[in-house]
Amino acid sequence: MNNPGSFFATTGSTQAKRKDKKMLKEVIEAYDLVDHPKASGETILDVLRRCGAKRIQTKVLRDRRGSTEVVKVVVLGSHGSSKGGKAPTLGVVGTLGGVGARPSVKGAVSDADGAIGAIACALKLLRMKERGDELEGDVILTTHVCPNAPTEPHEPLPFMRYPVSVKKLMESMVDSSADAILSIDTTKGNRIVNQKGFAISPTVKEGYILRVSEDLLEIMQITTGRLPVVLPITMQDITPYENGIHHLNSIMQPSTVTKAPVVGVAVTTESAVPGCATGASHLVEIETAARFVIEVAKLFTQGKCRFYDGKEFEKIVKKYGSMSHLQVG
Repeated sequence: MNNPGSFFATTGSTQAKRKDKKMLKEVIEAYDLVDHPKASGETILDVLRRCGAKRIQTKVLRDRRGSTEVVKVVVLGSHGSSKGGKAPTLGVVGTLGGVGARPSVKGAVSDADGAIGAIACALKLLRMKERGDELEGDVILTTHVCPNAPTEPHEPLPFMRYPVSVKKLMESMVDSSADAILSIDTTKGNRIVNQKGFAISPTVKEGYILRVSEDLLEIMQITTGRLPVVLPITMQDITPYENGIHHLNSIMQPSTVTKAPVVGVAVTTESAVPGCATGASHLVEIETAARFVIEVAKLFTQGKCRFYDGKEFEKIVKKYGSMSHLQVG
């Protein structure tokens, strides 16, 4: 890995002082797309096509609970694996139960933040590419769109319930070609993080909760201009969602279906807010989290950002064995 220290030393003090919100346009667009009773994957794909997306798809998932549409877009890099290059591939997953809880409530729910963030990132990366700011590696962005997801009881506040099997959904949203994954998710219905903004989790890989990435902490404080905030997660949180064990929320669920390192990007609030609440999506906070994701994408695809220490991980597994059984329901 290249040492990002010199990059941060020369640019950090300048970037941290910037107050302009560079991605509010994309966040507002994304919010408008999901804040609709007929929100759909195809509507989002139409917008992405107009921004120059070449590799996009939507897939309808159904089971006895209901249905949802998975949306995927690949923003190709100049030296990405899709072109036979060796630049790393980043996966970005907008994790959520649903963008709406109709007919119980009208409008986009707080839980929609993950989808809004992922869509906003896709719009931004496509526009960067169109203007000539092409990343080195590919970025694969996925989320799902369900405007009428159910709710369920949960302590301390009610949750949005997934309209289909979580395992089935994660297998559709997590691309096996991603070398690392960021999972964006609303994480407001708790008393664990009491700060408005966003927090990042420790890295999770194959059933192990590893140390928090120093590179990601550095990017976070540069992006926000504040000290980084870390989301505490437990062993329960990295097990499959439908195993009957308490989870903080579903932010770490992508880690149950991949060998790639996964880090949660949690949109947070000072007070506890239900995922099924409307009028509770704070666009400035989503913008900050999305901008962090873009900055990670720039550096990770250049090989300048590590999610974990590979040698240390090998040492841990050799000493204590595999923990991949925690990925199984």
